[in-house]
Amino acid sequence: MPTSLPDNPRLLAFGAHPDDIEFGVGGIIAHHTQAGGSAHFVICSRGESATHGTPAEREAEARQSATLLGATVEFVDLGGDAHLAPSVPHTLTLAALVRRHRPRWVLAPTTQPNQHPDHSAVGGMVRDAARLARYGGVTELHALQPHAIDQLLHYAVGPEGEPSGVASVWFDVSEPVVLAAWTAAMAAHVSQGRTRDYVDLQLTRARLLGLRAGTSHAQALYPAEPMVVTSLEQLGRGARRF
Repeated sequence: MPTSLPDNPRLLAFGAHPDDIEFGVGGIIAHHTQAGGSAHFVICSRGESATHGTPAEREAEARQSATLLGATVEFVDLGGDAHLAPSVPHTLTLAALVRRHRPRWVLAPTTQPNQHPDHSAVGGMVRDAARLARYGGVTELHALQPHAIDQLLHYAVGPEGEPSGVASVWFDVSEPVVLAAWTAAMAAHVSQGRTRDYVDLQLTRARLLGLRAGTSHAQALYPAEPMVVTSLEQLGRGARRF
């Protein structure tokens, strides 16, 4: 089992589509919840424009998948799949969710341009929302107390979302119970398996990164800001042990 956490730190993960969080960062979610942390998913569409799967099917798959990862989930309407465009109203909606859930960490897709446009749109809006959630004078957010998160971390849903030349954090997700939960959560998205074997794609990505990290499987996170630590112990180890 993953090492137990000292408290119940909250993790808030945003996805543009019903499968983004699981495919892009599911192993890290499984590790976090199995160590005693809590996780909540916010999904910004129901896959309305997908080639396979109805919105009702996609929502049901996402709810089952979140349960398998030990997370809760909600859906927010920002215009629908393939219609997620950055706007102030949408950003404020996401900022209100940050204030309501009061997480320590927020996960969101990268803002790389050459990927599904919904991914980069949601990533940018979450970045801005996390900042607006801090500001006490935002009129539209007065009903909720301001909240500052500890860290915004981006994830790549697919290889095309991986930014180059950006410092990343490699997270070891190789424990068997973590891999089993993550694999089951991805497999719950049955409708998307009709297009290609996304489970194999994501496990292969994790395996390749794991080989570079000196473990069997790893996933990458991309901090939006430099990470501040108070002890060398918090740094872990380097991927290469010199």
